[in-house]
Amino acid sequence: MARTRMGVPSVMAFVLAAAAPLTVIAGSASTGYAVTGYVGVPVAYLTVGLVLAVFSVGYVAMARRVRQAGGFYTYVSLGLGRVPGVGAAMVSQLGYNALQISLYGAFGVVAAAVAQAQFGWRLGWWVYAVAGWALVAMLGLRSVKVNGRVLAALLVLELAVVVVFDLALIAHPAGGQVSFAALSPTQLSEAGAAAILVGGIAGFVGYEAAVVFSEEVKDPRRTVARATYLALALIAGLYGLSTWAMTVATGPTNIVAAAQRDGTDLFFYLAAPYLPAPLVDAGRILLLTSLGAALLAFHNMIARYTFCLSREGVLPQSWGRTSRRTGAPVYGSALQSLLAVGVLVVYIGQGLDPMRHLFFYGGVTGGLGVLILMTATSVAVVGYFARHRHAETVWRRLVAPVFSALVLLGILAATVSGFGELLDVSGHSPLRWLLPASFLAAAVAGVVWALILRRVRPTVYAVIGLGPDSLTVTSAPPQASHSLPVAGASHA
Repeated sequence: MARTRMGVPSVMAFVLAAAAPLTVIAGSASTGYAVTGYVGVPVAYLTVGLVLAVFSVGYVAMARRVRQAGGFYTYVSLGLGRVPGVGAAMVSQLGYNALQISLYGAFGVVAAAVAQAQFGWRLGWWVYAVAGWALVAMLGLRSVKVNGRVLAALLVLELAVVVVFDLALIAHPAGGQVSFAALSPTQLSEAGAAAILVGGIAGFVGYEAAVVFSEEVKDPRRTVARATYLALALIAGLYGLSTWAMTVATGPTNIVAAAQRDGTDLFFYLAAPYLPAPLVDAGRILLLTSLGAALLAFHNMIARYTFCLSREGVLPQSWGRTSRRTGAPVYGSALQSLLAVGVLVVYIGQGLDPMRHLFFYGGVTGGLGVLILMTATSVAVVGYFARHRHAETVWRRLVAPVFSALVLLGILAATVSGFGELLDVSGHSPLRWLLPASFLAAAVAGVVWALILRRVRPTVYAVIGLGPDSLTVTSAPPQASHSLPVAGASHA
């Protein structure tokens, strides 16, 4: 892929578009209120932001040393070894694809509502979902720089609308008094807190993606770190402010009932009495573009994961082909598009609810996958710096990663044990264990494949996690491949 193309603004555009602030606020947060009945969504988002800030200390420190597009896969490979690294790769493919494809459900529903309101069209959600898929498939083959400009333009409008809506809600509190109850730390001890934390993590997914573009940025040592921290601060602040503003407008005791009544229209419904109708309509349209931007951003991330795995031979090397004209990973993009349309066909054919069964279930499941990857990566950072201390402080290479690993592990355990409650399914539903078990199956499949590679394709196995350096290693004589002094070459 082409190098030296992206600066902090372009990377942040992809990162924030993947996080999809308006989608999370109007869609995921309101759904979280309605499904879990939990009032402390604002403090949960802020807590997740703090946890991820600590996680980012070691994550970004390692990003300064590792300039590769493999993200979590690369970090786990270099920190814990090639075998768990390939396991992490399969988990990342499943998790990020679940997140990307789930968004088509919300995109179709929101697009159908906007089209009916604006033009009187009465078409099924799936028509718009397929149209969105076609647009993403086309843009995914374009230059990352072009995509970055598209996302940045939409993002500026989206953020501006969210802030205006927030100010309108806070200026008109229920009962004439602003309540801070939803921001109280005591909310974290209430029932539903553990369940909403994984939903909160799902809402932040995308902020960590700056490292995926580390081979395409102008200055990987500074650009990735700045984009990661700036995006995290902006996302956490915006989520906390917006979800709290909704409780101010309804009153903390009424937010759950309001969310259950109005669904994804809650944010707009609450602001409508205080803002011009064209602005509220523009907000609904921007929710649609927010979903589209997130679809495109996740598509680009997944395509680059596939590119990285193919370049190293973990996946067929032919899948690592890039466009000579745009630098985009052609096969990775096309494969993701094919998988997405295949899942859409199944959901459409079965007549499943696009919001509950595709958007909510898929988003929560994908968030669980990313939570697993973050936990493993925190441990991997410790392992990496145990062998490559460089000039990093003890805080960056040991204390922060260990602390984040312990906290994330606690959230992961609580999430898995209460996954049925998070999905709001009955105690007898197989989904409560089937969806989390899918990541175990993916990890086991990756581990088995890595062991097979070690036995039958040792040259490929030797370069797992090396990124661009893998091309040099695989082109060298076999006996030389074990002695090249490249970063991470000594990992087990």
